[in-house]
Formats: sequence, C-alpha cells, structure tokens
Amino acid sequence: MINRTLAQSYLIKASKRLKVLPLLLKEEAYSDVVREAQELVELALKGMLRQVGVEPPKQHDIGGLVVEFKSRLPHDVAVVAQQLAEISKWLRKEREFSFYGDIDFIPTEEYRREDAERALQDASFVVQMASRVIGP
Repeated sequence: MINRTLAQSYLIKASKRLKVLPLLLKEEAYSDVVREAQELVELALKGMLRQVGVEPPKQHDIGGLVVEFKSRLPHDVAVVAQQLAEISKWLRKEREFSFYGDIDFIPTEEYRREDAERALQDASFVVQMASRVIGP
C-alpha cells in the first residue's frame, strides 16, 4: 500500500479525468467536456495549494488563491499563476450552465467544439502545472 498525500490524490483524480475529455470531445459531448474540465481544474489547483501548505476553501474557483500564494510555487508555475486563475474563473463561470443549463440555455445546443477544445487545452495545461508542483 502506498501512502499518498491529499494533494497527490487530487492530482491523480484530475489526471484520470483528463483522459476522459478526448472521448467526450469525440462523442461531441461539448458541454460535458467543459463541465469535467472544470472539475479536474478545481482538483488540480486545490492539490497545488495543499502541496504548498495552503488549505483551499470549499468553493469552486480558487484561482485567486493561486495568485495570492504564487511565491510558494516553483518559478515556472508562479509565472503562469494569473493564467491559471483565468482558466479557473472561466470554467467556474461555465460550471452550472454546462451541466444543468437553464430554461433558455440548453447545454447540448449551446456549447460548440471550440468551447470543448479550449476547455481540454486549459485542463491539460493546469494538470501539467500541478504535476510540477506536486510531483509523482
């Protein structure tokens, strides 16, 4: 049995979810790509914060904390902290709409391939950065 930290566990979960996104994209489930990307980005960023000694709050967008504590991150990750925060903010904004929609917003009709591709690219980038912070 390998003992892992909670930060490592979050990274493992995020990495496994990332593997599902190309399948959802192929199936043209664009709103699902966006929703899953949001969840894995949230996990990866919370793992990063935990790794550097910051207890993340129970909220979906924690990008501001990544910027606030960027001095604790490795330099190559700290320099993209604002980009990580912007990704978190965008996906958080899309979280409910991509899953539930609204009376005048049908997720399966509103989201396009470009949205899903952006979400996939952003999620991949965040997981890559989290891997640099958390390690194996």
